[in-house]
Amino acid sequence: MAHFVIVGAGECGARAAFALREKGFEGDITLIGAEPLAPYERPPLSKGSSGDAPEPKFVAALERYQEQSIHLRLDATVTAINPATKTISLADGQTLGYDKLLLTTGASARNFPGADGTSCRIRMLRTHADAVALHAALQPGRHIAIIGGGFIGLELAATARMRGADVTVIEGLPRVLKRGVPEEIAEAITERHRQEGADIRCGQVIEALQEEADKVIVRLADSESEAISADLLLVGIGALPNVALAAQAGLAIENGIAVNERLETSVAEIYAAGDCCSFPLALYGGRRVRLESWRNAQEQANLAAANMLGEGAEISAVPWFWSDQYDLTLQIAGLADEATVHVRRDLDDGAFILFHLDGQGRLLAASGIGRGNAVARDIRLAEMLIAARAHPDHNALAASTVKLKSLLAA
Repeated sequence: MAHFVIVGAGECGARAAFALREKGFEGDITLIGAEPLAPYERPPLSKGSSGDAPEPKFVAALERYQEQSIHLRLDATVTAINPATKTISLADGQTLGYDKLLLTTGASARNFPGADGTSCRIRMLRTHADAVALHAALQPGRHIAIIGGGFIGLELAATARMRGADVTVIEGLPRVLKRGVPEEIAEAITERHRQEGADIRCGQVIEALQEEADKVIVRLADSESEAISADLLLVGIGALPNVALAAQAGLAIENGIAVNERLETSVAEIYAAGDCCSFPLALYGGRRVRLESWRNAQEQANLAAANMLGEGAEISAVPWFWSDQYDLTLQIAGLADEATVHVRRDLDDGAFILFHLDGQGRLLAASGIGRGNAVARDIRLAEMLIAARAHPDHNALAASTVKLKSLLAA
C-alpha cells in the first residue's frame, strides 16, 4: 500500500492530508510537525484583540485525524531527505520510507542584526508559543517598540494599542507597507494608527540595540532623534522560507523550494506547497512568485493532493491577501507591481478600492480598505475580473454606481 508523507504540520500540510482522503486515497498518510501542538492557523496570532490570552485555532480536532487514519506525529524533527532511497530521517533516529513526499515546511521569522528573538525583551512572532509570550507582555503602561512597518509589525502594533500598551513602530523605508500596498492605502492605515496613539516613524535607520535588565534601547542613526527606550522590542521584518531540508536533498531553490505549475519539485515524487515554495504564475506571464497567505496555503494544499494522485492540475488562483488593523480591513487581489494605471473607486464611509491596470488596459490587481466587510464583495468581483484577464472601462471602474458584476458579464 502506498505511503504518502507530509513534512510540515501547519495549515497547508494538514489540509493536504485531509484533501488526500477526500479525493479517495486509501494508502497510509503520515503528517509530521515540529511543534507539540496539532496543526493550527497562524493569521490569528498577529490579528489579536484586547481579550484573553490567545488560544490556538486548530485546523481540525485530533479525533478527525484518527477518523481519517492520518498518522499525526508532533514534536518531531526531520533531519534529512534521501531521494535515492525515498526515505526521510528523524531526529530520534527513525527512518521512514515514502512513495510520495510533500514539503509544507512554511517560513521562519527573519532576524534583525543583533536581535535574534531569543531574549525575554526582544521577541518575534511565528508560533503560538510566541503569541502567548507576547500577550503577557502587552499590558497598559508598557512601551512596545516594533521594528518593521509591514503587515506583521502593524498588526502587532494594533494589538498592542488595543491592549493599552504604548507603541513605537520603526520602519526603514519612507513609508509603511512599501512593498505590497499602494501609497493611498498606506496613508489611510498610518493615519488610523496615529489616531489610536501609535508613534509611526518611517525612514529611520537603527544604529544599535542595547538590552538592559529592565528595558531595550534602540539607537537611531539620525543624530537629532532621541534613543527609544522600550519594555519590549518586537521584530517584524518578514519571513524566510524554510528550505534547508530541500536544499540538503538537492532540490532546486529559488526564493523558496522551486516547483512547477503542478507543485512538483526538481526531484521526482517530491512536491512542495505553501509559504516554503515559489512557483510560476501563468496569469502573470509565468513569473515566479512566493506567497505567504492563508488562502494560498489552502489552495495549494488541495492542488498538491490532487497532483500527488495524478490529476495534473495547474495553478490558476489569483493571489489574495487580507489584514485586519483596528476596525479596518485591507484586501488585495492580484499583483500590482507591474501596473502603470491606477483607478480609484470611492465607497461609503470612507472605504475605497484602487484598481491597477497595465498599459494595455488589462486589470492586474485591486486593493481596497474600509471598515469591516466594506470592500469584500467588490474585491471578490475584481478577483474574478483579474482571472478573466479583463480589460474593463476606466470610467466604469471609478463609478461606484456601476456594479462590477456587470463588467464581469461584459
